[in-house]
Amino acid sequence: MHLGSTVTTIGFWVGTLLPVVYLPLFVAGIGSATRFSIFLCVLVINIIALVIGHDYRGSRSYDERQLDGSRSR
Repeated sequence: MHLGSTVTTIGFWVGTLLPVVYLPLFVAGIGSATRFSIFLCVLVINIIALVIGHDYRGSRSYDERQLDGSRSR
């Protein structure tokens, strides 16, 4: 496993599991500027992680793209 695949794997799993943090944020409320800033930071990190982890080999969409590529040959 080289660095690129490690980063992709970490990005995929962070992007997948980070939404668990949203629930406590919503339960605690986003009424203050600080909590709203925390929410925005978590949201941006989640989006970046999903973009980085998009090509993770273990994901279903990666497997489907591989199958589509082999059918067109």
